[in-house]
Amino acid sequence: MSKIVEVSKSPYAKLKTIPVGSVRVNGFMGKYFETLVNVTLPTQYDLLENTGRLDNFRIAAGKMEGSYKTLFPFDDTDVYKWAETVSFALANRKLPELEKILDSVIEEVKAAQDEDGYLGTYLSGDRKKERWTNLAWNHELYNAGHLIQAAVAHRRVTGKNTLFEVAKRFADHIYNTFGPEKKEGAPGHPEVEMALVELYRETGDRKYLDLARYFIYARGKGLASVPRNPGPEYFIDHKPFVELEEITGHAVRALYLCSGATDLYLETGDEKIWQALNRLWENFVTKKMYITGGAGSRHDWESFGEEYELPNRRSYAESCASIANFMWNFRMLLATGDGKFADVMEQVLYNGLLSGISLDGKHYFYFNPLEDYGRTRRQKWFDCACCPPNLARFIVSFPGYMYTTSDDGVQVHLYEKSTARLDFKGSVVEIEQETDYPWSGEVAFTIKTDIEEPFSIYLRLPSWADDFVLRVDGKAVIAKPQNGYVKLSQSWKGKHTVELSLPMKAVFIEAHPFVRDDLGKAAVKRGPVVYCIEQADNPDFHVWTLVLNSESLKEEKGKILDREAVFLKGTGRALDISEWEGKLYRKLSEVREKTVEFTLIPYHMWANREPGAMAVWLKR
Repeated sequence: MSKIVEVSKSPYAKLKTIPVGSVRVNGFMGKYFETLVNVTLPTQYDLLENTGRLDNFRIAAGKMEGSYKTLFPFDDTDVYKWAETVSFALANRKLPELEKILDSVIEEVKAAQDEDGYLGTYLSGDRKKERWTNLAWNHELYNAGHLIQAAVAHRRVTGKNTLFEVAKRFADHIYNTFGPEKKEGAPGHPEVEMALVELYRETGDRKYLDLARYFIYARGKGLASVPRNPGPEYFIDHKPFVELEEITGHAVRALYLCSGATDLYLETGDEKIWQALNRLWENFVTKKMYITGGAGSRHDWESFGEEYELPNRRSYAESCASIANFMWNFRMLLATGDGKFADVMEQVLYNGLLSGISLDGKHYFYFNPLEDYGRTRRQKWFDCACCPPNLARFIVSFPGYMYTTSDDGVQVHLYEKSTARLDFKGSVVEIEQETDYPWSGEVAFTIKTDIEEPFSIYLRLPSWADDFVLRVDGKAVIAKPQNGYVKLSQSWKGKHTVELSLPMKAVFIEAHPFVRDDLGKAAVKRGPVVYCIEQADNPDFHVWTLVLNSESLKEEKGKILDREAVFLKGTGRALDISEWEGKLYRKLSEVREKTVEFTLIPYHMWANREPGAMAVWLKR
């Protein structure tokens, strides 16, 4: 079963996951899926070949002469993430050519593994003596984590064990190397923790769970970091995890660590871990997260800044950090069933996550600014290419995040035109969603099942929705939401309809006064979508000079490339900057303004046309 995380036997999971292959998406996210299988996966494979990432495995295996061809010790993970993406794609689509390529890639990976189980192309050949000597920077455990995740996904989807046996051998090598009475150590870049817990879930072998716990509890002892430049806090190694009060350090490292720690809690119920996770979540969401769901404000070491340090033009908000944010909140949702975590999933999905990939499916952002002069453009690839394959594996696994089940029912977390066949109570529940979400809040469900006894269907009511209307089989239902969900309990045998109406209107959002960049400014949000202004739609004035003076915005259907969306139009004032030609400063004088008509577009769609200035936060 093609589940992203398998928590059916996890004692502290309130919700149970569904297979990726049990849901077919054919709406908003369906367009991303189609582009992914037709464009993104083939072009990424070509890039893995052309940049030498696959050659690294051939060199390590002795099939090719030469030395490591790429720049970073973690470049193996680009291959592993691509393999995981193809695996999950196969859960929903027959892709014989890509599957054939995947099989050949797995053979290259298998051939590069040493007899003792170690696998890493950077520390092969003359560098073998350096293995396990620099956990802070060599990313050996990070590489292992992505290998394990790819292998588990491949096995669950295809039933093949080839890559799984490779990953398991490497995991056994790591278990025999690290732990109590063995070598002390912790990953410089967390990731393996999630993977080891998933390997435990797949095999039932407790040693992998114990190893994950060891790595999480080994932090704070200087085992995962270097003393200076950037120092232990960057690695989240400055204090034990259970003592952390503030989310700090490298954003992706921190959020991957939190994801792994949540996986550990789901299996063990470790109360100290759980208390730390909730402290960190509260600190992150209320003091350090961008309105787009982006994480990490500083280009300096790709890190979180101070509380309320959320600059717009120099924001970092790495695409991988947005994905990690989604992954962590999904795990917190599984542990609690609380809709506030699904709200964050939705917030990051439609904004700071999908902004990382172009609408044509072959250009990417590494970082995601909230204001730009027009010089930041998506690239076909990067020397440090962690984001492109990470974005791909998220998009293809999206169906596995839409629903969960519990002892008493089925939960709907994300809305998308789709069809689903969900295993429940020894039978099947079929759910068809008809919707134009996120552009419309109208969602119509058709539910079919043979189950006779009553059960519950939970529909998430997003925090942005001020009101809702609900009908079951055409009859209005009055329901009181709890923990962000409305609960519908009855016998669903046969065929039934549910209609959910979430009125969407554009609203102006303000930031906490301590967010200095946003003082006196407002952002515009409609439903889950954050909007921005881009120069391409507003040629008559510079978008940075716009002053909003209208609380009413008109909605209009628009299109960028082949993607339809809802644009927002309004009236405002813009500064006349013609008098500033050749000047940086002048005596204070009367400001000259003009009335202008402006257009706003969804933030995730910016930079898909000609370069130009962009801003999310506008003067008011």
